[in-house]
Formats: sequence, structure tokens, C-alpha cells
Amino acid sequence: MPKIVDPEARRREVAEAVFRVVRRDGLDQASLRTVAAEAGLAIGSVRHYFDGQAEIMIFAMRTFAERAGERLRLRAARLAAPGPAAPPAEHAAAVEALFAELLPLDADRREEAEVWLAFTVGARTRPELRPLAREMHDDLRSIATRVLRAAHRAGALRPDLDVEVEAARVHALVDGLTSHAVLRPDAAGPAELRAVLRRHVSELTGVPAGDLPAPPGPEDLRAGG
Repeated sequence: MPKIVDPEARRREVAEAVFRVVRRDGLDQASLRTVAAEAGLAIGSVRHYFDGQAEIMIFAMRTFAERAGERLRLRAARLAAPGPAAPPAEHAAAVEALFAELLPLDADRREEAEVWLAFTVGARTRPELRPLAREMHDDLRSIATRVLRAAHRAGALRPDLDVEVEAARVHALVDGLTSHAVLRPDAAGPAELRAVLRRHVSELTGVPAGDLPAPPGPEDLRAGG
């Protein structure tokens, strides 16, 4: 009896293989052949789902974006959770936790960051990848803007802030910290990333960094905390 293959599960397997190849060997090596070998599949099986390298990369990056987006949606729910009477530190901690999801603070997010950086740099010279690279760039700015607007409505930000300007600053901060962590992991580890983000959130909210509660661990979302 022929084996029944779940097309979406197979495509996700290929996306994970793309991540591993790009992290280990670079974007240019993520060809149909090398990705198929990494996934333990015949190249014909991969061709059944993808026409070429660009299509594989675009699918893999969209898979990454969806994975990160789901974490952000969960964090956004927690940002809306504190009521108006909640202590300012509680609001500030929710903002910090959401932006922390965009930084490579654990193995999964580090993998995403390494592939994101390779894709972003590769898109500079590969026209077929540029539309998605622009979309991902714009999405990050949009996320920062929406988070800060929600925090502003909740009274969690300093009243004198320009939300649009601050969204641009957060976008630049996240991009810069992520690039540093990928390129110099020995000098920009999770502790430094958290410290820099916490200092910035403190400036946004007016809550002293020392008054913020301990940041959540990587198991926090999985546990529903």
C-alpha cells in the first residue's frame, strides 16, 4: 500500500533542512540537491513541492516568520492583560517580554536569527528574494509600532514620547542586537542582550531597570505563564 504523505508536514521538514544548511554552510549552498540530502529525501520529492532554491528559501523564511509570529501573539495577549491599576513595572515587564521574543536568547531563536541574517544579506544581491526581505523588514517596524501604541494606551510609556520615533529606535535596537549576537556570540550573549533591552524598556516606561521583575525563561510561553 502506498505511503500517505502529509504535504504540509513534508514541506515543514524541508524548511527545517533549509535552516540547518543555511546555518552550517550559508545561503548559497541551500540548493534543491543539498536540501534534499539534508532532509533525507530524494531530490524528486523536493521538486514535487518546490520549483527551485528561491522558492525553498521563501517558504522557509515564511515558516520562520509564522513561528515567531505565534510567539508574539501570545506575548501580545499578556501585554493587554494587566489592567489600568496594575503596577507600572508589570506593564513594563510585558513590553520587555514581547520585544525579547525578537532576540536570539535561546537555541530556537538563535537558529532563526542566523537564518534571518543570511537571508537578509543574500536578498541584497538576489532580486527574487527582495520582496520578502522588504516585507519582513516592514513587519518588524509594524510590530514595534503596534506594541508601543498599545503600551501608550495602557499608560505604560512616558507621556512625552513620540511613538513613531520610538518604534524606529526599537526596530534598530532589535536588528542591531540580533546582528551582534549572530556575528559575535562570544561578545553579545543572552545576558548582554537582555541587559541592553531592559535598559531601553526602562527609558521608554520610566520604570527603573532594577524594579522590573526577573525576565521569563524560554519555557514561559510553553507553560502558559
